[in-house]
Amino acid sequence: MSAYLNYAGVERGLAPRSIDAYRRDLERLAESLEARGVERAGDACREHISAFLQSLGRQGLGARSRARVLVSTRRFFRYCAERGMASVDPTDGVVTPRFDQPLPRILHPEETEALLEAADPATPIGLRDRAMLEVLYGSGLRVSELVALPLGALDRRSGVLRIVGKGRRERLVPMGEPALEAVAAYLESARPKLASAGRRRSDAVFLSRLGAPMSRQNFFDRIRQLARLAGIPRERVSPHVLRHAFATDLLEGGADLRSVQSMLGHSDLSTTQIYTHVSRARLRETVERRHPRGAGSGKRSQ
Repeated sequence: MSAYLNYAGVERGLAPRSIDAYRRDLERLAESLEARGVERAGDACREHISAFLQSLGRQGLGARSRARVLVSTRRFFRYCAERGMASVDPTDGVVTPRFDQPLPRILHPEETEALLEAADPATPIGLRDRAMLEVLYGSGLRVSELVALPLGALDRRSGVLRIVGKGRRERLVPMGEPALEAVAAYLESARPKLASAGRRRSDAVFLSRLGAPMSRQNFFDRIRQLARLAGIPRERVSPHVLRHAFATDLLEGGADLRSVQSMLGHSDLSTTQIYTHVSRARLRETVERRHPRGAGSGKRSQ
């Protein structure tokens, strides 16, 4: 197991938290196999894996968590098969536990616009907030990618960002004109003032009022304050909600799923497909509210 975890960290570039999760999952697997008299990975069969998942269910582990454990198990046995430690993959044919996947929360386009307008361009903090929101909504970054963005990742001439995301995978993400303009205004008029308050020079694009790199929590607090100013319930707004809005609005605008997957940095297309359900849900809501036959139209005149 230790050789596989080392491989996952070094060659696959998984983050330390992911490695820790894999370790916990595989330790559970090892205990289950040992209890059934299986000492070598190559001796495991499909029945052993199915029994393992069933035992996790009896222990109270939910379907989503069991599905994650199965992913860890599949990848481990794939590694074993590639290195000749197992002749067959015992996870082949094992059914993934089913669970309801909730639709991500989204903002309507007019709410997103109100949130953007809530940032005050007359202050350095307002210019920074507007730039961060425009990049988040216009490029679909994760908040961790946004706050860690270094100056060298900006290619303003080409209008793209060079992002190093989960698993240290690198991708190029385009920025639209509003984001480019907001970032240019921030870099010219606001960032130098914020940087002058810092004790040490920072390479981060986005700085706090103390001149230090913005933190996730700092930005989370700022976006909640802006939501209040925009008249949007605080619980409906978070950095990730803007990432959802980016993906949903792209799909509703006609973008193909693979392009959205690439920009979001999803390794699995199935993760991106959730946004097609959001898009359909929004369309249904529009019909219900706007169409003469919709539920919200009231009685038709006789």
